Amino acid sequence: MNRTRTITLTALAMLAFAANSVLCRLALRETGIDPGSFTALRIASGAFTLGAIVWLRGGRVRGNWLAALALFIYAAAFSFAYTGLTAATGALLLFGAVQITMVGVAIAGGERVRRWEGVGLLLAFAGLVTLLLPGLSAPPLTRAALMLAAGAAWGLYSLRGRGVADPTGVTAGNFLRAVPPALLFGAATHGAWDTRGAAYAVASGAFASGLGYAVWYTALRGLRATPAAVVQLSVPVIVALGGLALLDEPLSARLVLASVAVLGGIGLVIAQRGT
Repeated sequence: MNRTRTITLTALAMLAFAANSVLCRLALRETGIDPGSFTALRIASGAFTLGAIVWLRGGRVRGNWLAALALFIYAAAFSFAYTGLTAATGALLLFGAVQITMVGVAIAGGERVRRWEGVGLLLAFAGLVTLLLPGLSAPPLTRAALMLAAGAAWGLYSLRGRGVADPTGVTAGNFLRAVPPALLFGAATHGAWDTRGAAYAVASGAFASGLGYAVWYTALRGLRATPAAVVQLSVPVIVALGGLALLDEPLSARLVLASVAVLGGIGLVIAQRGT
């Protein structure tokens, strides 16, 4: 693939992934939509978009129910967590939990941990602990726990998708299978409806999730594994900038310190695994 095209697609995918956090926080803070309805609309619109992409390409919608369950748990916990977290804090907790879960599963499966990988994991974990320590700028513990659970679910979802031949078709199938529980969940937790909030949810599902994943899987054809992992370190930073610009959310010293530790630690792990 042309290098310029790969860079462009990668940048667009990272912006899309970051937009999920900003759109969810915007909807739940600025509009009257409830987290369950946001989740249902996000998953349903993502399934529609991905299904349309697969159909236009002449492919097949695949997927499996366990992965779909992990996807639903991630999306539901993500939405409820953002009722009490800033966009930047939520993205950092999510990203840290995803990466630590994936590495933790690999270690539990018997992979050897190199010395600097261990240092990186400890640094990332210390960053998350620093963020969660009691204090004026500490995030609400329940909401933080929900975001960590969302990250763990997404990490498990990502592990199930490794090595599949048609990631877009599989993702479309998983989104489609996640629609029924998401709709039931939305109906059970429905509080208030809001047109602008619904528009944010559809944008999150159709564009930030559906198109975002399709663009990312295309970009991956031109990226090696380590650069592909490293570039994702930019997502929490983009979210923080988006929260600052669109939501007027402050960047506390605690958040900046935790971000350096978490992203630096994960970057160290990725670098060691790429050697």
